[in-house]
Amino acid sequence: MMAVSLDQLDGCSSSQVPPLPNFSWVTPCLRAKNLVYIGLRDVDPGEHFILKELGVKFFSMSEVDHLGIARVMEETSDYLHSKTQRPIHLSFDVDALDPSVTPATGTPVTGGLTYREGTYITESLHQTDLLSAVDLVEVNPWRADSEGGVRSTVSAAVDLILGCFGRRREGNHANEYQLPEP
Repeated sequence: MMAVSLDQLDGCSSSQVPPLPNFSWVTPCLRAKNLVYIGLRDVDPGEHFILKELGVKFFSMSEVDHLGIARVMEETSDYLHSKTQRPIHLSFDVDALDPSVTPATGTPVTGGLTYREGTYITESLHQTDLLSAVDLVEVNPWRADSEGGVRSTVSAAVDLILGCFGRRREGNHANEYQLPEP
């Protein structure tokens, strides 16, 4: 699962969050309306209920397939910035990508985001100039069946992070670059 959230301490009250056993020490700091999940699949009924009940914006893989990742990112950006432009915190679980790309992860579920969709997300968020924090999680080399699976997962994770920092797949040259005169 991949989440994009506004990096803002919203001062949510504890009354807005249902009591969770052994988590009474947690103080909520983000409002559900400031979260967007992209690439959901294999969501259990309880998770789906919570997403709907709290009003979390999300795009299932079916919606990603139907709309395309460019439209999903346009809608995500419009949703997050409908009132004001605030910094974005990206939390990217590599298990949001299909396990054919990232097999060395804790919860591999087929039908995830492609490598191209994942990198498009990070490149798109970089282009907003609002990306202020990134965490990339769920890389677990012990879960891969082969050394190649570890390399594939780590390589994809590195490429996602590089996309957040501005690396573009078409190259990192200035748009106004011109060949030197002989």
